[in-house]
Amino acid sequence: MIAGLAERLRRELGPGRVITDRQELRTYECDGLAHHKVVPALAVLAQSTAQVAATVRACAEAGVPFVARGSGTGLSGGALPHADGVLIVTAQMRDILDISPADERAVVQPGVINLQLTRATTPAGYYYAPDPSSQQICSIGGNVAENSGGAHCLKYGFTVNHVTGLEVVTPDGSVTRLGGRALDPPGYDLIGAFVGSEGTLGVATEVTVKLTRLPETVRTLLAAFHGVDQAGAATSAIIAAGVVPAAIEMMDALAIEAAEAAVACGYPPGAGAVLIVELDGPAAEVAAQFDEVVALCEGSGAFEIQIAADDSQRALFWKGRKSAFAAVGRISPDYIVQDGVIPRTALPEVLRRIDELATSNGVRVANVFHAGDGNLHPLVLFDDAVPGEAERAETTSGAIIDLCIEYGGSITGEHGVGADKAKYMPRMFGDDDLDTMQLLRCAFDPAGLANPGKIYPTPRLCGERPGRHTAGDTANRDGAEVF
Repeated sequence: MIAGLAERLRRELGPGRVITDRQELRTYECDGLAHHKVVPALAVLAQSTAQVAATVRACAEAGVPFVARGSGTGLSGGALPHADGVLIVTAQMRDILDISPADERAVVQPGVINLQLTRATTPAGYYYAPDPSSQQICSIGGNVAENSGGAHCLKYGFTVNHVTGLEVVTPDGSVTRLGGRALDPPGYDLIGAFVGSEGTLGVATEVTVKLTRLPETVRTLLAAFHGVDQAGAATSAIIAAGVVPAAIEMMDALAIEAAEAAVACGYPPGAGAVLIVELDGPAAEVAAQFDEVVALCEGSGAFEIQIAADDSQRALFWKGRKSAFAAVGRISPDYIVQDGVIPRTALPEVLRRIDELATSNGVRVANVFHAGDGNLHPLVLFDDAVPGEAERAETTSGAIIDLCIEYGGSITGEHGVGADKAKYMPRMFGDDDLDTMQLLRCAFDPAGLANPGKIYPTPRLCGERPGRHTAGDTANRDGAEVF
């Protein structure tokens, strides 16, 4: 079947678009979460909506599953290929189709790099606000699939808050448009459903996004504390005072050690935790709030506060934070990147319990996260060459997710569920909740070919009645077609 599909796609897409050589296919065996690996049966390097649609249509007619992939920087196994399926790579669809400062909109293909869009719009006085740490290499299409956030999502929101229109190839190969340039189109919020659906509802081939005006003033400080309890208290105090910074980021001592080893960011020696706080907006408002933030940090126990004197120093503050995930490779041969959410008022207690978990399991955990909205990114460090360490790290990682649920949080904040966290979904949602979610998936993809095996631990058959069944029930007792 795959051989016939490959021949069809070569005829329809032209030379150089279809990869079947296994060694070449191994390039795409994983995303940024490298301990999940699957080699696809074939890969398609798409350059246009028409090529994506032709590929999906061929898959639908052959009953072959497909997975879309952008830059491959995801951290949940969301773009993990299917061993018997087609991987649709959109990285070569990287044209910025339109920039309209007057409308505060841009239209891009899915392979456009996040930071590329900001660089293209800055001369007109605008930028694209969502800023994942991987923004130098992650794609807008991948951001749409995972509903990516970033350091500045505290004030500006996630990807879904910045997408007004989508061109989508649905799982049967049809091309449709959702929304457009206007805000809040009538009818169901299909853009809201599609953004963050992790490729299970189709493939985005064009994205219309909101552009944000460059702020009049940006001021950034780095506050050093003796421990994470004090830094957490400062975070809560800032928000409680009615100040909404563009970003509040926290790193603990182990994350600081890694960042210093990697990029020499110059954080204060001896710090048990640092906060990076950034304010932006009208100059007068920022000046008043900045003084208040400094006072709140000092009142919470900051022993040193560095204020960025210029853009270069500001960039150095952020370099340490944005390099943190990769930087831990300097202090550990292997690590697991976790992603969960808790109420920010629970930060000190949850971080203490994470430390207890690490100690009891004989591993180390470096904490770096979006403190302002409680989005944790614990990095569980281990050495895979040491027998048992990988298993202990996995145990610790799972226990951290359980902690997030225990404190009323979420199993993911911005990395998505993907293949990695599907097993945790029943811990957060009941059977009825999961059935209802999958009804939406079935409405888009009744054949279950779009990125199967992601998000849900036990995919339901489309046409099956949701809810519990007795042994005498049949899947199509109501005459529903079962796919």
